[in-house]
Amino acid sequence: MKTSIPSSLQTNNIIMSRIAALFKRKNRKVLNIYCTAGYPQPDSTLRVIRSLQENGADLVELGMPYSDPLADGPVIQHSSTIALANGMTIKRLFEQLKGLRAQTDIPVILMGYMNPVLQYGFEKFCADAAAVGVDGLILPDLPEYEYETEYGAIIKKHGLDFIFLVTPETSEERVRKLDKLSSGFLYAVSSSSTTGSDNNKGDMNTYLQRLAGMNLDNPVLVGFGIRDRESFDEACRHANGAIIGSAFVKALQDTGNEETTIKEFLRTVL
Repeated sequence: MKTSIPSSLQTNNIIMSRIAALFKRKNRKVLNIYCTAGYPQPDSTLRVIRSLQENGADLVELGMPYSDPLADGPVIQHSSTIALANGMTIKRLFEQLKGLRAQTDIPVILMGYMNPVLQYGFEKFCADAAAVGVDGLILPDLPEYEYETEYGAIIKKHGLDFIFLVTPETSEERVRKLDKLSSGFLYAVSSSSTTGSDNNKGDMNTYLQRLAGMNLDNPVLVGFGIRDRESFDEACRHANGAIIGSAFVKALQDTGNEETTIKEFLRTVL
């Protein structure tokens, strides 16, 4: 069993987050796996995170289920519906995550939408997330202006990284602005569609080459449409790593054994 570690790490007299420490240690082929909290079973969350770490994932993006997920495709929407039916709420999630750092040291990011976070209370949400050992946030519908003028200071106060998303249509000026605002990494959406959709490899490579040529401050992880070793390796040609979501969630859908399914799935990627 892992011993508990603080949310910041001491390395060469520099305090850094778990995410920063990860990219300092490993700057290529970083694998981020998305999973939905409370899926497939109400108590699956910690087991899934632990098994992902044990089988080679570098980072976990933990989705907070929501009834109207704007950026999510049908597979993740379905998992959110099941998780909500399983009784998953932000409050219940934090209760489950109290055991997170006694069992794992893998960086964990919460991904979700502003409506339920605001209902919970934004500062309380950030404080409770930090208290259980969460490392960062992805909130796709938090606008840049509101982040700068209101919410960013709260996020930083509680020592959480915040990750912005960019798309192939994002201008260079805006990419650079979002890179400056982000910490941890920059999430490069490989297409403007929803999660789980297919992409044109040539277009994706051109887009990722453009980002690589900008010498951004943050590492870049690619998401949307990554599902196996081939697509993972392709995405990593011009980025620091990639995010797998829908393919992993689908693999868990009908599993009778989460640990075995996770082990077999990651074997097809790494």
